[in-house]
Amino acid sequence: MSSENRKSPTIPLPVIRALRKLGADIRDARRRRRIPVSILAERASISRTTLNRIEKGDPNAALGNYATVLFSLGMVERLANIADARDDTVGLELEEEHLPQRIRLPRRQRPRNPDQTSA
Repeated sequence: MSSENRKSPTIPLPVIRALRKLGADIRDARRRRRIPVSILAERASISRTTLNRIEKGDPNAALGNYATVLFSLGMVERLANIADARDDTVGLELEEEHLPQRIRLPRRQRPRNPDQTSA
């Protein structure tokens, strides 16, 4: 199968920019820690080539490899919070629009009327 027959999905420009920023941030974090590429690649159990692709923000690099590199840098907790519901303002606003106006208890759970006393 030639490369012309294989169609890769078009990646939106904002996604490409976000991955490039992530890659640059990973590279800067590695440099701030004074860790050579070869050492970080070894710690993350990936090749130096793969680490170079990640630091360039390559969208074809596996997400698991990005996560492993972040773990090796001590930054994996940030990955777990990327799509945290508490930060999903659009989702929270949409959910709030559909909140019920009134909440009623089912008949059997309703409190008895104080005028009706049991004998």
